[in-house]
Amino acid sequence: MLWPVMAVLSAFFAGLTAILAKCGIKHTDSDVATAVRTLVVLIFSWIMVLIVGSLPTLSSIAPHSLLFLVLSGLATGASWLCYFKALSLGDVNKVVPIDKSSTILSVLFAIVCFSETAHLAVKLIGTVLLAVGIFLMIEKKQSSAVQSANNRWMLYAVGSAVFAALTSILAKVGISGVESNLGTAIRTCVVLIMAWLVVFLKGKQHEVRKIDRHELIFILLSGLATGASWLCYYYAIQNGIVSVVVPIDKLSLVVTVAFSYVFFHEKLSKKAFLGLCLMVIGTLAMAIWS
Repeated sequence: MLWPVMAVLSAFFAGLTAILAKCGIKHTDSDVATAVRTLVVLIFSWIMVLIVGSLPTLSSIAPHSLLFLVLSGLATGASWLCYFKALSLGDVNKVVPIDKSSTILSVLFAIVCFSETAHLAVKLIGTVLLAVGIFLMIEKKQSSAVQSANNRWMLYAVGSAVFAALTSILAKVGISGVESNLGTAIRTCVVLIMAWLVVFLKGKQHEVRKIDRHELIFILLSGLATGASWLCYYYAIQNGIVSVVVPIDKLSLVVTVAFSYVFFHEKLSKKAFLGLCLMVIGTLAMAIWS
């Protein structure tokens, strides 16, 4: 079976995405960075469509599948906008765990929507471990007026998690009977339109020219990493089990934490490290025994 390998690769590239994106939005507006990244992902995904030769099947996609692919793209766009806004306001080690809590919702949705009830006890225990781990990783500092204002990152991170969970479920329905690379490319078109619409509605289009060249490189690289992660992820989603694929994909948290320590010197406290361990144990339990 190839889909477990693709799920692992998806996790690796997703982990790189957060680090590269953080480097690219130090001075660049998060909405603008998201729009530019999405353009890179779009080009990358359509190149893959041409390589695998699935473009001729575009006209044969069922309206039902197309609808859910579009809805999945909208959910992804909303998740991205929230996620990169949260990254621009908070620490990577705080934002990413909340974002990864989408695993909990995805697993619960998969159980209800797709009747993925095999090894249900393991899935529920793993979900509880994830929830406890996330709670431990979200460290609260002493409150102040400035810190209270900066706590907006948490609201955006929660929004990112909710929309990310919806993305997985909608994509599973939409990608049925559709070649995974083509499905990813269609979704990306929706995300691109949504991302640039937000930029223009907020009047930020002029800031594109002001992007620092150094940060632009990281934004482009994060787009490539995202594209690679998506292609692997939706192949795994199409051919595998949602409640197994999603937890494996969320192991990208380990990659993110490791790189954030090396590049941003964001160290984990003992409490946060315990939370990370619980999240990994819960994820591995669902991935191995589900």
